[in-house]
Parts: sequence; structure tokens; C-alpha cells
Amino acid sequence: MRIEWSQTSEVSSTLLSAYAKHILVVFEEKFFSSLPFADALALKLQRAGLTAADLKDKPVTLELVDGTLVSLCQVEATASAFGVTTLLRTAIKPLLSEHPARIALAILSKKHAASLARLAAYVTLVNAQALPVLKQKSASQKLREIGVFGVADIAWTDEVTALVAGNTVCRALTMTPPNMLTPALYRQCLQTMASEKGWQYAEWDTEVLRQLGAGAFVAVAQGSEPQDAAIVKLSYRHPQAEKTLALVGKGICFDTGGHNLKSAKYMQGMHQDMNGSAVAVGVLQAISAQALPINVDCWLALAQNHIGPNAYKQNDVITALNGMSIEIVHTDAEGRMVLADTLTLASRDKPDVMVDYATLTGSMQTALGSRMSGIVANRQALANQMMEAGAVSGERVVAFPYAEDYDSELDSDIADIKQCTMDSDADHILAARFLGKFIEGDVDWCHVDLSSYAHKEGLGAVASEVNGFGVALTLQWLQAFMAGK
Repeated sequence: MRIEWSQTSEVSSTLLSAYAKHILVVFEEKFFSSLPFADALALKLQRAGLTAADLKDKPVTLELVDGTLVSLCQVEATASAFGVTTLLRTAIKPLLSEHPARIALAILSKKHAASLARLAAYVTLVNAQALPVLKQKSASQKLREIGVFGVADIAWTDEVTALVAGNTVCRALTMTPPNMLTPALYRQCLQTMASEKGWQYAEWDTEVLRQLGAGAFVAVAQGSEPQDAAIVKLSYRHPQAEKTLALVGKGICFDTGGHNLKSAKYMQGMHQDMNGSAVAVGVLQAISAQALPINVDCWLALAQNHIGPNAYKQNDVITALNGMSIEIVHTDAEGRMVLADTLTLASRDKPDVMVDYATLTGSMQTALGSRMSGIVANRQALANQMMEAGAVSGERVVAFPYAEDYDSELDSDIADIKQCTMDSDADHILAARFLGKFIEGDVDWCHVDLSSYAHKEGLGAVASEVNGFGVALTLQWLQAFMAGK
């Protein structure tokens, strides 16, 4: 992704028209009387029976006599980041639908020009990226140039480009068909990425994990042929880093539910059950691209959950890597099984903080729908930081309690702990309590249950159904973490 950026502090119809045939104008209400293309806008409003006040709710598109397409978007200074990015996504859509090579972004704001320009650039660029489409039709023209008007500088371009790259990697991996992203193929893909980007690569395959005693992971992996499941560790190092971040991702490349087999309706789309791992890779990509001064270990639990003669089953009792015995209650709760041993491995390296990502529970989606994701953290301060990062980034999260009294629901008569219960009540909290039992040492930890990884109409900044939720959230939170807040 190579974008040529340019910038000028002036905004005028003449300058914008000279630069591009596709123009986005973002303005605050006080600038309405001095908007570029004011005459064309007045005619459009008159023809449509609209007033200036109507622009607060919906962007307006103008087609000028010379063929230039202009989209105008009014934003409120008090609007949330989610609200602003949603408006910007709507405004940029008609421009990007024509696959322009060049777009002009005009910002009219006194106090918020820099932040609005950054958001507009991110929304424009992230929605211009190519995603996996396996059709015979040739690829459309790609966006190559973005001109930003009305701002003093564009020092944020590297940050935006890296964030877009991370989000795009996440979406592309998640959308890849399951026959093209088996655990074996995924591992090959990650090895290639590591080689290209200078990351360290290590993996523990199923046989090695069996010998280590990682029974929770192996229980899920053993039902698949070929036996290509593995835990992969990608490591990024910076010579000036003072802290280490561990990212942990659930990478179930296809989830049938196992012996507790899903119906066709609920099995559709289950190749995307590896989205948690894709978020972790996307975050690593964005950190690496900016060469941020932090060490990162990215742990990925890659497997499939199949049904077969060797597949684990209800009432099995298995022993995890940390020695705890687990009574299997439901084979479709495989995500917490593969994450359990992966969290143990990750915590043994004693990172400063761990964040795990998983499309883990249906009860989180029942609680929140697909517009927000839920988090559970073992430190209230960490949960507060994540919620603040969600508000600032537009990737909103809600914190649920990490309360000890929920543990009684997982009491087992035969093992140290039950995998889950047969009831779905509060399973998102029970899953977090279960996972916490496998973290060794006193490590700050946040669990992200990705109920909003896909939303049909697009979500916030991103127009595609699979939206890369979690990448921008984590990069925003990372600023507070690295500052020691």
C-alpha cells in the first residue's frame, strides 16, 4: 500500500477542483456560509427540499458540471469518534464507489482540523483497500494519492497508513475461505510474513504440545486430519523497548462444533472463527510498521474443531499444560480450550501485560449485539483504559465483571474445573473466569470477546461486514500503556 500524500492549509473550490475529481468536504456548522462549491450545494438543497440543518444527519453528494463528484459532511464538535467515523464512512462511499486514483479531503474546522483530517484520511484509506474476492473480474483502479486541504500539517500519515495496513491484514485473513487457510496454510502465511517483516517465528505443533502436556489444546486438535494444528509465536523486538506486550489470538480456522455439531445455519461463516488471531496479527503489523519502542510476542492458537473418531467429547476429562484437569461439557466451547494452554505459555514469558482476542461466546453477542465488543480484565485500571481507548478510537467496548463468585458455576465433581455449563447465562463471564485459571504469575490481562467483529451494514469507520474491530482499539490503548498511565 503506497499512498502519496500532499497538504495545504488553504481550502477553495478552485484548488480542490484542480487537484481531484473526487472531493470530500468535512466541515463544522459555523463554516457553512464559506463552503467551497456553495452555489452547487444551494441548488441541491433547494431541489431536494432540504435546509442546512438537514446536513447534520446525512452527507450530501454533488455532481458538478465538469463531472467532479463532491461529498459534503457536517460534523458536530461534540460528536463521538464512533459518530464521526460513521458519518465519514457514509460520505466517502459514493466517492470510493468510482475507484478513484486520487481524492481530495477538505477540512473546515477551527479547533479540530487535525483530528478530523486524521479520521477522514483513515476512513478513506481503510475503505479503499482491496479484500479477498475470487472472481474473474479484474481488480479495479487503486487509490494512489490523497491531498489534505485546510490543515497545517499531516504528521500522522505514517500512523494512519500503519493502522490501515493492520486492519486490512486482519480483514483479509478473516475473509479467506477455509480451504485456503487451514492451520498448515496459515502457518506458512505467517512464516512468510515473519520473514518479510523481520519478526521471529516459533511454533509448537500438535505432537510437541502433546509431549509438553498441553492437553486442552490437543483435545481440540486431535479431531482433525491432517494433524496440522499448532501454537505459533511471532516476536517483534525494538532495541529501546522497556515493556513487553503479549497478544494472544484464537485461531480456529473452521468450527463444526465437534460432537456437539452446529446446524447448517450456525456453521455458515465458521471459517471466521479465527478472527481473534487475525486481530492479534493486525495489531502486530501496525506496531511493527511504525517501529514502536515496545517488545511484542504474538501467540496464535491455530486449529480446527472437527468431528471424528478421535475428536474429544462430552464428559472427557483432560489435563491442561498447567496441570489442571478439565471436565468437558460442550465440544463447541473449543475456543477456551485452545486459549487455555496458549495463555499458559504466554504468561510463562512474564510479559508486562497480556491481551487476548477471541470470537468466544454467543452470550456476549446476546448481551451487546454486533455493534460493540465486551472485555473482561483482571485489573480495573486496565479495563478503564480499554474503555477509554474504545471511545477515542470509535471501536467501542463494554467491561464486564471479573468476579470470583462466578467460579462456583464451574465446580466439577470429577475434575479441577468444568469447561463451561450447559446453560448460556453469563457464559461470557464464565469463559473469562475459566481462562484466568490458566494464566501463571501476576500478569495484567484483558480478554476481548469480539462480538462486533462482523456487522452487516459496516461499523464505525469500516464499510465491510468483517470490520477488523480490535486493531484500532488496541493501538489507541497502547498509547496509554506505553506512557505508563
